[in-house]
Amino acid sequence: MAVPSITLTELTERSGVPQAPAPPDIEPPTPLDRFLHAMQAQATQGISPTSLALAHADWLLNLLQSPGKWHRLLQKAWTKDLRWLDYARRSTFGKAPAPCIEPLAQDRRFRSAAWQRWPYDLMQQAFLLNQQWWHNATTGIDGVSRHHEDVVAFTARQLLDLASPLNFVATNPEVSEAAVREAGANFVRGAVNLTDDVWRSLTGSPPQGSEAFRPGIKVAVTPGRVVFRNHLIELIQYAPAEGCASVHAEPMLIVPAWIMKYYILDLSPGNSLVRYLVGQGHTVFMISWRNPDAGDRELGMDDYLRDGVMAALGHIRGVAPGQRINTAGYCLGGTLLSIAVASLGCEGEALINSMTLLAAQTDFSEAGELMLFIDESQVAFLEDLMWQQGYLDNRQMAGAFRLLRSNDLVWSVAVNQYLLGRRAPMTDLMAWNADTTRMPYRMHSDYLRKLFLNNDLFSGRYQVDGRPVALGDMRAPLFTVATMTDHVSPWRSVYKIHLISSCDVHFVLTSGGHNAGIVSEPGHRGRRYYTARRRPGDCYIDPERWLDQASERDGSWWPEWTQWLGTVSIRPRVPARVPQDGLGPAPGSYVLQR
Repeated sequence: MAVPSITLTELTERSGVPQAPAPPDIEPPTPLDRFLHAMQAQATQGISPTSLALAHADWLLNLLQSPGKWHRLLQKAWTKDLRWLDYARRSTFGKAPAPCIEPLAQDRRFRSAAWQRWPYDLMQQAFLLNQQWWHNATTGIDGVSRHHEDVVAFTARQLLDLASPLNFVATNPEVSEAAVREAGANFVRGAVNLTDDVWRSLTGSPPQGSEAFRPGIKVAVTPGRVVFRNHLIELIQYAPAEGCASVHAEPMLIVPAWIMKYYILDLSPGNSLVRYLVGQGHTVFMISWRNPDAGDRELGMDDYLRDGVMAALGHIRGVAPGQRINTAGYCLGGTLLSIAVASLGCEGEALINSMTLLAAQTDFSEAGELMLFIDESQVAFLEDLMWQQGYLDNRQMAGAFRLLRSNDLVWSVAVNQYLLGRRAPMTDLMAWNADTTRMPYRMHSDYLRKLFLNNDLFSGRYQVDGRPVALGDMRAPLFTVATMTDHVSPWRSVYKIHLISSCDVHFVLTSGGHNAGIVSEPGHRGRRYYTARRRPGDCYIDPERWLDQASERDGSWWPEWTQWLGTVSIRPRVPARVPQDGLGPAPGSYVLQR
């Protein structure tokens, strides 16, 4: 006798178990709301006023309920005032007292001898004591969320930096001395610099002097050909080094971040990582991302994976059939490469020979100071701005990065250029940094929400072709580089690759920041790095213990990498691969798009 079918709903009703209410309909924001938010975002450089207000309300309401904190702050204010008054008395009468407070190690504003003379020493000491008090006032309040505490402390720091004695003619000894010495000529040069910068900002022109570093002229000049192109990437294959008859069998694919032009890795011939790899006998392929416009608004992370990394791997497989591929990814390019390698990890035929991550994160729970700009309100605000424009403008993103290091990238630059009238000579790295890119609405929303806000990749929720990606499925040997002073990809965040990877991990921590630490050619003065290897089966150790136990070495990490590549590229060398005629010479056309 046939058994009658019954639905789960009918079974629940018969059993008397109450049903959960149907989820409410979630309506998308109205076009009017989005338009108003987009107008606000253009005026605030993409920073959400609501996000700031919520953070400060959380801080203020909890502070109002903390009388013990008030008392402690009043005590600190009284103590600091007395210390400063005693210092001022001694300094005024020429007794050369010890400073009340020393600047933080990374704060170079008051290091010169001029700031140690009266009365400028009084000003900088008062400023540093005030800065310290406000740090105490904005942190350590019971009940305030960590994110809101960071936002409030950051805001207070920005306002204090605005009022720094460094920024005013009368309170900056270097500016005052220059004005007397040059009879005000420094102000004339500064006015010319300011006028030029304003004009270039309004017209969208590149900074003065950067034209000399146009790709293909002084930078991105390693010989090669564009061998593949689609609507999203150009794939460059570099020619073998002159006189090189054979190369490693395994070709190398480099995936740069799409939020920057690829030639950070192929700057001038003396500091080009690409040229160095070619000289070491590697067949190097480089992805050059197209600079998207409003017509590309619906390109998402899936498109960048499929038509970017996967398309490049497919073409290289045709150039070097039967060979496994060494891969390297920089910044978010490394994150995208991790997704690709993990999704290929359980394929029957191994395609990836090794993977190198350069200042690239796979876990975004501690993604540095950029997390100040990442919460639900902020992401929704940016989405409305991108919805209206179709993309995130390069200047809007650059403004957020400058705020993170306002001492070095805003105020110190303004003082030097506009008050002292000094223009720093343009360099290849500075010109590259000014050659920014746009990001499509859909893709930028995808990675803000899925990677930064929800941390889906590290948690196993990120999906490719309807299947979740598990980073533990990465089977290739792994070489990871982090940089000590990275504000974008903090090294302890990059180090978390040890938590999910069961493969062989060679980890390097190098001096420098997010860009300068990677562009660290042999012979670069002052470079050093730490290195250690974790073999499969070794127990996890935390970052601090790793740093204590790692080997410290002077110089560039590049030779360490190529030596490691030699150990994982074990097949016999093959005749040098000369790129075919292809679609034109390197650096191609996409890198020239503004």
